[in-house]
Amino acid sequence: MRFRSNNKMCWGRALATGSVLLLVQLLCLEAVPISMDKTKVKEVEGKKEEPPASVDTGLHYDRYLREVIDFLEKDQHFREKLHNTDMEDIKQGKLAKELDFVSHHVRTKLDELKRQEVNRLRTLIKAKQDIEGGNDIAVDHQALLKQFEYLNHMNPHTFEVEDLDRLIKSATKDLENYDKERHDEFKRYEMMKEHDRREHLKTLDENERQKEEEHYEELKKKHADHPKVNHPGSQNQLKEVWEEADGLDPEDFDPKTFFNLHDTNGDGFFDEQELEALFTKELEKIYDPTNEEDDMVEMEEERLRMREHVMNEVDSNKDRLVSLDEFLVATKKKEFLEPDSWETLEQNQAYTDEEMREFEEHLAQQEQDLHMKAVDLQKQRDELERQQDQLNAQKVELQQAVDHMERLKSQKVEPPPEVHVEGNALPEIHAFDDQLHHEQQQAHQPEHPAAHDTPLEHHKPPNQILAQQGLPQTHQDLPPGHQEAAQGRNNVP
Repeated sequence: MRFRSNNKMCWGRALATGSVLLLVQLLCLEAVPISMDKTKVKEVEGKKEEPPASVDTGLHYDRYLREVIDFLEKDQHFREKLHNTDMEDIKQGKLAKELDFVSHHVRTKLDELKRQEVNRLRTLIKAKQDIEGGNDIAVDHQALLKQFEYLNHMNPHTFEVEDLDRLIKSATKDLENYDKERHDEFKRYEMMKEHDRREHLKTLDENERQKEEEHYEELKKKHADHPKVNHPGSQNQLKEVWEEADGLDPEDFDPKTFFNLHDTNGDGFFDEQELEALFTKELEKIYDPTNEEDDMVEMEEERLRMREHVMNEVDSNKDRLVSLDEFLVATKKKEFLEPDSWETLEQNQAYTDEEMREFEEHLAQQEQDLHMKAVDLQKQRDELERQQDQLNAQKVELQQAVDHMERLKSQKVEPPPEVHVEGNALPEIHAFDDQLHHEQQQAHQPEHPAAHDTPLEHHKPPNQILAQQGLPQTHQDLPPGHQEAAQGRNNVP
């Protein structure tokens, strides 16, 4: 969090240029009155002071932070203490202790804000768990809330001194890391661009590669051929803005008037956004969005480099804000009157050869890891396809078996009516099967009398056996002359 330690001090003015800069403004008072020639600067006469818009800091707890600041601003005691507390005391937590003296209404509202923030974090934790598929796993919210250092998770119900102290320190640390992260991100961008160019050259033959290299060098030379760039924050640079942007005579340049003209929100400070706006004219000398050789990502990096340089030179209390007093002191320095030349990005490569080598090795390792994962995924896919083929084959076999059963069921024949032979009721189909079996035995056995005495015949009724062989079944069926002989044999004891 950035704090203003001047008489008109404002706490934590948040800005966002692209993504993340500072915090929202807590206490914004009137701009410092300055003298000016109203005949030359007519537009300043009707300038109305409006409270600056609250700008998103880019922090994931931005809304909670701004709401806490808004309510603390409403307590007069806290405002008075803020005016009399310097930057280091604020960072060390002395201002946070004044929370015990704010009004009951403000404390109650801060309690409510904290409960809402804790509930929001719990909802985010639950949503993340659902996405990762852990619906059946119990969530330890207390343990997970510990990672959010800007609030005291052990007391989720009330906003205490520790909460304000944590909020100040977390926001300060997070925003101080912004410039370093931005530099690292731009460095990766530049190395990736160079890597892609080298990889493209590998796909070309010798003649095409030579032409591509010549074209690349030509673009670099064309980009570097631009008017002289003034040192950011120098008298020459500001006079150029005074003349070309403000339409005023450079001979009448007045630092106080210049400050008031470009303090667009009228709060008595140059914030980072207002400073960056001063460098537009210089950047237009180097970059043109219609030119192939000009990279707009590099233009924004150049803008931020200029802002960072001026802040380091002018912002004496390191609150990332330039007060009128700080600005006027800087205009009296030798660096302001006789600055060194400014080295642009093309004169300062963002990475070293060693960093580029390590970057490409890292990319190669990532590519190898991705290739191995792709191979493993392909093996898994082949195995799944094989298993699917087996399942399909089993499904076909099962369907064929079901179809066969259905055909057998549809072809089933009802049994024929029963026939009566000598008082014994036997199905005709059984008699036919017995006869067929007997004939098959006769066809495969030698013609001996004993061969015909099969076990089956011993169990058949005599009349049935005679009938199968076409012989007479009773004495009455014998020819004349044989009946008496048969009768005599039957009478033998």
